[in-house]
Amino acid sequence: MSATFYLMRHGQTLFNQRRKIQGWCDSPLTEKGIAQAKMAAQFFDNIALDHAYSSSSERACDTLEIATHSRLRYTRLKGLKEINFGLYESESEDLHPNYEMREDYYLQFGGESKPQVRQRMVETCTAIMESANHHCVLAVSHSGSCKQFLMHWHADHAQVLKNGIPNCAIFEYTYADGIFEFVQMIDVTR
Repeated sequence: MSATFYLMRHGQTLFNQRRKIQGWCDSPLTEKGIAQAKMAAQFFDNIALDHAYSSSSERACDTLEIATHSRLRYTRLKGLKEINFGLYESESEDLHPNYEMREDYYLQFGGESKPQVRQRMVETCTAIMESANHHCVLAVSHSGSCKQFLMHWHADHAQVLKNGIPNCAIFEYTYADGIFEFVQMIDVTR
């Protein structure tokens, strides 16, 4: 029997708004980010979640609390964090290299490689879903981490991501026997 796993990006933050690189560093949700999380709450109002998890970043925790009306206890996991951009943290997005750069670009600046993030996300999310009585789960994470997770499980990820990953986008997966099957990406802000 398969379970349902929802992997969601946090709402808009001050650094998103100001076009700052934000990985392991953090900034608060904006008013728009709070409104986006409230839109996600409307989606989850009709879903019987049995467990919830969040990246340990404040922006993800705040998004989860709003999206669940703080009715569901949750666990913070560092394994759900965004990629560590090293010395690029909190710098202008204009300094970001081309997103098609090599997989290990940030290692030279004290950050993580894309394969490291992908492995971390797969291991963390698999451990979550292998826990007892996890039938319908929400995990709040970040754009880059959600992308790396999708790339691991879905061959046609480029088609899904052609318009990027909006804030509070929800990736729905089924999970059974160690395998995540991508179902859809939901943009609650539309």
